[in-house]
Amino acid sequence: MIDPIVEDEVIGREVELARLRSLLEAEGPRVAHLHGVAGIGKTALLRRFVRETSGEAACWWLDCRDFEPTPEGCVGALAQAAGIEAEGLPALLEALAGRAPLGIVVLDSVEAWRLLDTWLCHRLAPRLPDSLCLVLCGRHRPSMSWVAGERLPPPLDLPLAPLADEAAGRLLTRLGLAPAQAAEAARWLHGHPLAIRLAATTLQGRPDHRLTDASLQRVMDELTERYLADADDGRRRLLEGAAVVRRVTVPLLQALFPDLEAEPAYATLHRLDVTEASPDGLALQDAVKEPVAHTLRARDPERFLDYRRRAWQALTRRAAATGSSELWRYTADMLYLIENPVVREAFFPSGAQARVVEPARPVHGAALERIVATHEGEAGGRALLRWWRCHPEAFVVVRDEAGACRGFCCRFDPARVAPECLADDPVTASWQAHLAAEPLPEGRRALFIRRWLGESAGERPGDVQAAAWLDLKRTYMEMRPSLARVYLTVTDLAPYAAVASTLGFRHLATHDVRLDGRDHATAVLDFGVGSVDDWLARLAAAELGLGTGEPLDRDARELVLADGRRLPLTPLEFGVFGYLVDREGEAVSRERLLQEVWHSHYKGWSNKVDAVVAGLRRKLGPQAGSIETVTGVGYRYRAQRPDETPRA
Repeated sequence: MIDPIVEDEVIGREVELARLRSLLEAEGPRVAHLHGVAGIGKTALLRRFVRETSGEAACWWLDCRDFEPTPEGCVGALAQAAGIEAEGLPALLEALAGRAPLGIVVLDSVEAWRLLDTWLCHRLAPRLPDSLCLVLCGRHRPSMSWVAGERLPPPLDLPLAPLADEAAGRLLTRLGLAPAQAAEAARWLHGHPLAIRLAATTLQGRPDHRLTDASLQRVMDELTERYLADADDGRRRLLEGAAVVRRVTVPLLQALFPDLEAEPAYATLHRLDVTEASPDGLALQDAVKEPVAHTLRARDPERFLDYRRRAWQALTRRAAATGSSELWRYTADMLYLIENPVVREAFFPSGAQARVVEPARPVHGAALERIVATHEGEAGGRALLRWWRCHPEAFVVVRDEAGACRGFCCRFDPARVAPECLADDPVTASWQAHLAAEPLPEGRRALFIRRWLGESAGERPGDVQAAAWLDLKRTYMEMRPSLARVYLTVTDLAPYAAVASTLGFRHLATHDVRLDGRDHATAVLDFGVGSVDDWLARLAAAELGLGTGEPLDRDARELVLADGRRLPLTPLEFGVFGYLVDREGEAVSRERLLQEVWHSHYKGWSNKVDAVVAGLRRKLGPQAGSIETVTGVGYRYRAQRPDETPRA
């Protein structure tokens, strides 16, 4: 395996290294953005910089793919990397500054933290002590949050360009090609270091092999095909499996390839020169992963689907044992299995962010009032502006590159706002009535998305709405695992109907509210016992064709009997049955049900659980035996076939 930190990796990067060194100068920039396409050598360059400056500055390095994209996730990960205990961002930065005269915080693969971009720009960066600098390394140019920043000196913008042909030829020679072959191959490799490494591997000892004049993507596809052709069947299978999932672990390999010994298979992958090791497993280089996955999907779609299904099943089995510190890795793994762009783009947009979202401030009041007056009637406008006066923290604004407010979103936890405001607003009063009729289990929270409006488009789809929804996904992550339900309102359901259905929202027609001559429709999304992660698992299962025939209609919150009849469930029945169904075949203790469904830490026997199970069995009728009693433990769910004799 080629060491990603070897000297060869930074041939031809002398100018970029010199520019990075300006971070250590007294009058130098405080923040740097190093960006370029996958495989261009960003991480290798940064590691060289850190190694060369190790005598001058301490460094704390995070791979953002491994940590939750929330402020708490960032602070906790940095504290762990530095080996310190600090509560909150100010205490953390003070502790880091006290560790060394100069310090560098590196956030690698920062595109994985797009949900956190505004916080990084407007909260973390402005609070950096003079002795600390921040380097963000990722695929994309700095977002509008940084370009339009008002409280931060201009960051160092450092795009990583392809290597010149001369440097590419030197690197190929260092990697084993003859000088003439290296010079000829360098002309077609677009100065891309990963392509150069693959070419050195596939062309070595084959002087007659020639590359074609094509785009970088075509060259990568060709090199990857040649690399796979050289691999034996076992390695090829491992590479294909690794291309389907976000990361590879020993248990996941065992699930993907039950006929193989997982530990030796993992060691084989680890030795390959196209894999990267991280604290949470192995991953293929992105520039190789994509061609391998695309080829597998095109040539053998059934095998591609089978790998994804096996991965889903392994992840859902592991979910129950996932601690809070590991929750983000599980979430990211599950998200990777979802191909639906509506879901993937909602969390990790692939393009540049056209608008900046940040907490509203008093200076935005006039713009908010103007937008409300343009798109809302008298009653609706009065309700929104009261929220602005009483709870300005519930608002975020969407700004353009010039800093002008182009829209806003109002969202809040109803348990954390004034009850009289909830009662006086007809929309939130209706939502409160629904919460009273279908209460959440103890410890669970709801999110009210009261309104989003753009200056031009109002509530309709557009760049303001897209930016607001990206910020809402950050709110989802911050509120989990206690977030259980989301309410929102629109006056025109049609533009959102398809997307809302895909995401699992249902229209509560009985809770629609008429204001100013327009119906404000209410839509609700129930996440399930496992909060956001249960929701993502259901979306993935639906996409993968898993879970068909499930006895639980989660959107309607109804029991589906074998004869087609449907029976409503109370919130606790829904929570208990859903938890058991999601863990089919597993014995679940009463204590665990109390903790996960009731959010109670009571230890010992509880009649609460037994009473709910008894109610479920009555409703299940002939299928009551699907909920088995596990003596001395609790309960277990096993699906029954229609012709199966009920179990006692």
